[in-house]
Amino acid sequence: MALRRRRAGAKSSSVARAARAALEEDRFRFDRTTSLVLHGRTPAEARVIAQASGRLSGMAPALACVRIGRLRIVRRLRDGGRLHRGTVVLVLRGDARRMLGVERTLLNYLMHLSGIATTTAKAVERVRSAPRPPQIWATRKTTPGLRDLEKRAVVHGGGHPHRRDLSDAVLVKSNHLALVPLRPALARVRSPRGRTPRIEVEVRNVREAIAVARAGVSRLLIDNATPARARAIVGALQRAGLRSGRWIELSGGLTPQNVRAYAGVAPMR
Repeated sequence: MALRRRRAGAKSSSVARAARAALEEDRFRFDRTTSLVLHGRTPAEARVIAQASGRLSGMAPALACVRIGRLRIVRRLRDGGRLHRGTVVLVLRGDARRMLGVERTLLNYLMHLSGIATTTAKAVERVRSAPRPPQIWATRKTTPGLRDLEKRAVVHGGGHPHRRDLSDAVLVKSNHLALVPLRPALARVRSPRGRTPRIEVEVRNVREAIAVARAGVSRLLIDNATPARARAIVGALQRAGLRSGRWIELSGGLTPQNVRAYAGVAPMR
């Protein structure tokens, strides 16, 4: 989790493809148990009920599963809504055999993505009362194949998506600087003609932060720092007259439980 705005989301066509692939992975059309237990069409109604309080996400892929299973939607809630134990999230009608075929995949989407939205909402709430509350942004540490859905879940929880992928902005990290020194690296990413891309550089200590700021970089990512060390880095920038106008991010090891301790560092996000 990171303490920036590109809209996060997944196109309906890509969501449908992902849902179909997930259903095929579960071989939803070849449910051996259901085919033996249920003979012929069996009309039924299914209800998805929240088992705990939280924030809803995952309705788009869940509904894609419903459509693929040729079921009818009777009632549904919208992503981003608050949930309480016992809340009816979704009501379906149709053939029980088809319901059982898509059930597990549909629930997996709702549970996994609502979990992300709920965790994000908890972090957002923890920093809301800070004098200068930071924003909560997601990272690229996503489940392969689920990035757009997981990024959207962060938004449903009140957060922001950050970079979608490697082509989205320039983020010079420690691995880059282990191969190429800072100034040559910056010279290479700064366009000699035309528009220079947005540049952000990862720093781990005061020395790196001062060097990056003096090189004219306006966006710094402080990585894997304790609250005390993050405050020391920001304080050093302030004393050197390098803090004003700089966008500061904190990343690495942040959780809803400890994020409040970082809020006092006063990052811009």
